Amino acid sequence: MNHFKRTPMVTLLQTTVLALSLSVGLSACGSQEDGTKATQVAAKVGSSEISVHQINQVLSRTPVGNASKDEVQAASRQVLERLIDQQLAVDQATESKLHRSPDVVAQLEAARREVLARAFLQQLTATVAKPTAEDVTQYYTANPALFAERRIFNLQEIRVPKATGVVDDLVKLAEKARPIEEVAGFLRTRNVQFGGGSATRSAEQIPLELLPRVHALKDGQSTVVQAGDSVTFLRIASSQQVPVSEAVATPGITQFLGNRRNTEAVTSEIKRLRETTTITYLGDFERAAAKPSTGPQGPGDAGATAPSLVVPPANGDKPAASPEQSAIERGLQGLK
Repeated sequence: MNHFKRTPMVTLLQTTVLALSLSVGLSACGSQEDGTKATQVAAKVGSSEISVHQINQVLSRTPVGNASKDEVQAASRQVLERLIDQQLAVDQATESKLHRSPDVVAQLEAARREVLARAFLQQLTATVAKPTAEDVTQYYTANPALFAERRIFNLQEIRVPKATGVVDDLVKLAEKARPIEEVAGFLRTRNVQFGGGSATRSAEQIPLELLPRVHALKDGQSTVVQAGDSVTFLRIASSQQVPVSEAVATPGITQFLGNRRNTEAVTSEIKRLRETTTITYLGDFERAAAKPSTGPQGPGDAGATAPSLVVPPANGDKPAASPEQSAIERGLQGLK
C-alpha cells in the first residue's frame, strides 16, 4: 500500500479566482440530490478530518490562471489526495512520538515564529497606500530608459580582478571605444587572467543603478564598472529600440511601487521596534554586535532591478538569499 505515489498536486494558475471557485464548488459538493446536508469536511482519515478550508488554504498559495470548472475540480481532488497522504504521515509520526523529539519540537517552534512574523507583515502592509495612477505615470515619465526609450542590448564583457591594477588602462580603452578583441589582447600582453562573454539583456534586466550608464552608451561604446573586487569592461555590441507604452507597463510599475512601499513600511517599523525594545547580545554575539555590519540592500541599492515588464530579470541581477535570511525578509518575499 504505497500512499506516496498519487498524482502530484497541479500548479494551476491565479490564486483568487481558483480559491473562490473552489470554495463555492466544494461547498456545493456536499449538497447531493439525495438531500444530504452540505459539509465542510472533505474527507476523514481514521479519526482525523480534512476540511474544505484546508484545501482552500493550500490553493491560496498556488499560482493560478484562467482555470475552468473542470480544472478547478481536478485541482481540488489532487490537493485533497495530497492532504490525505500528509495526514497518514502525520498520524504515523504521532504514533511514533516524533512530535516529542527535540529536533521536531524546535522545527515546530520555528514554523510558528515564521507564521506569526508573516501575519504581522501582512497586517502592517495591508494599511500601506496602493500606488495611484498618478504615481505610475510619474515613474513611467521619470524612467525613459525602462519604457519610452527602452532598448534591448547585445552586451560584451570582460571581467578582471581589481587587484590587477589595469583599471585606468581599461577606462582609456573604453573612452576610445576599442573593440572587445583589442581589450582581450591588451590583457594577454599583461599576463592578466580574465573572464568574459556576451549576452542579450533588455533594460529591465539591468540593475537600476547601472542602467543610466548603459542607456547613455551608443552602439560600439563601452564603460568600465567596478563592483567589489572585480572590474568589468562592458561594451554595447548592438542594441534595438523596443519601447513599452504606459498601458503595458502599468501592471509592472504598480507591483514594483507597491513592493517598494511595503518594504519601506516594514523596514521603518522594524527600525522603530528595535529602537524602543531592549535588545541584549550575549557571549560571542556581544562582541560581534560591537562591530559594524552590512545590512541587506534596499530597493535603491546596488543589485536592485526594474519592474519586470516583458522579460523577467536575470537570476544574476539580484543577490542570492543567505541561509541566515530573516523571517522578515522571507515574509516580504511572500508578499510580493
